[in-house]
Amino acid sequence: MDIFEHRARQTADASRPLAERMRPVHIDEFVGQKEVVGRGTLIHKAIDNDRIFSMILWGPPGCGKTTLANIISGETRSHFVRFSAVLSGVKDIRAVIKDAKNQQMLYRKRTILFVDEIHRFNKAQQDAFLHHVESGLITLIGATTENPSFEVIPPLLSRCRVITLKTLSKDDIAVILNRTLKDVKKGLGHLGLVLARDALSHLINIAEGDARVALNSLEIVASLLISESDTSDKERNRLITLQDLEKALQKKALLYDKSGEEHYNLISAFHKSLRGSDPDAALYWLERMLSAGEDPFYIVRRMVRFASEDVGNADPYALRMALSAMEAFKFLGHPEGELALVQAAVYLATAPKSNSIYAAAGKVKDIIKSSGALPVPYHIRNAPTELMKELGYGKDYKYAHDYKGAYVPQDYLPDKLQGQVLYFPTDRGYEETIKQRIDKWRALKKKKKG
Repeated sequence: MDIFEHRARQTADASRPLAERMRPVHIDEFVGQKEVVGRGTLIHKAIDNDRIFSMILWGPPGCGKTTLANIISGETRSHFVRFSAVLSGVKDIRAVIKDAKNQQMLYRKRTILFVDEIHRFNKAQQDAFLHHVESGLITLIGATTENPSFEVIPPLLSRCRVITLKTLSKDDIAVILNRTLKDVKKGLGHLGLVLARDALSHLINIAEGDARVALNSLEIVASLLISESDTSDKERNRLITLQDLEKALQKKALLYDKSGEEHYNLISAFHKSLRGSDPDAALYWLERMLSAGEDPFYIVRRMVRFASEDVGNADPYALRMALSAMEAFKFLGHPEGELALVQAAVYLATAPKSNSIYAAAGKVKDIIKSSGALPVPYHIRNAPTELMKELGYGKDYKYAHDYKGAYVPQDYLPDKLQGQVLYFPTDRGYEETIKQRIDKWRALKKKKKG
């Protein structure tokens, strides 16, 4: 490399984002995830021995998935190929397979294929890898923020080991930030910047476990300070204060991916808080979703479902309340309509609970699945023609309104299911009244048969 190439590379390196420059190149430099990449772990041994296996790296943004793949690339003797599931298709996959075969035949090299955002590949694209992963031609490393159980086809998933990475801890983010401030070659050490304690704490908090967010935020603040500093400032340490951060950074959005796992985690927390009759928690999770930009109609649809599934006839008004909240939001929109959602959430959380309707519906489905289409009893069949009447359709049917209390003991289930009980109302809320009625009717029916 001549002096001009060296200077060009230095310039290119300096123009790369700070988060990219600070990626560790050796496994022992990796921050966090000690239970996965620490000394003595399966990953660490695999890198040391250059015996990489197919794996899916699953974890939240900024936890080190791509960094770990880069380390494997630099510390193994295999042919390493990077692949973006966002930008590539089956044609590109075929080209990689062809190249892998050439590497094997000509250089006796294995090919490690790193696929970023592998969950974005459809079934056909994932199928294209399957045979070659199975044969050993390709060692696959996939990175995803989504649960691989749902996003990776089972045959491919069974041939890979899922490595779960966690959100980085506050201590991990602190180590990364302090290392960056001291690193003269790749980081900001040449600028003489120092983070005030409260500024460091704030930077760690807004990162929410994402190293990339932490470093991008630090880079923005550093750029602003350097542009505002005079020559004398650059010759001595420059303290980054909390006010500097607040000036340089915009408000941090809540950690939330409307199409990813966190989306399901938050709606699950909301639903379970309603079911657990905790209005405070329900309000918290509701606001978390609204603040993060969740579709309010998705939330209210879940509340409508909850009104039937978890409240049911213990409070029949709950369903009307949820539907009214939906109509109110349609009429008012943001932000006024959000209060209707809040009102409905509090009502549902404090309503008496019963899953009897939900349980009965499930039991009916199971019975129909196992017993098939049983014939309708003749006495409750419709008989619009004389022929049907002659065949016994509607014979001996008792019209309920002709009897006291508009009730007459009579069987309505198919013959094979006579006596089957599907709905068991609780003694909570309005269902207590329903239970009293049903118990009375069932007693009359039992008395008639007995």
